Amino acid sequence: MPPDLVKAHQTLDKAVDLCYRPQVFINELNRIEFLFGLYESLNTPLLKPEQKKMKVVSQTS
Repeated sequence: MPPDLVKAHQTLDKAVDLCYRPQVFINELNRIEFLFGLYESLNTPLLKPEQKKMKVVSQTS
């Protein structure tokens, strides 16, 4: 990757990091884990709990 593009990515990463917390992420994995955790916590209330389907048993005589 060209050096100017690497620098632009690093600058963008720092700006995005500051939108979510004051500390800098120590690496890309740390950033991804934090962002996915945030995403999950924001979307969990939207998921409806699974309802168990009742099994219908037919009785034949």
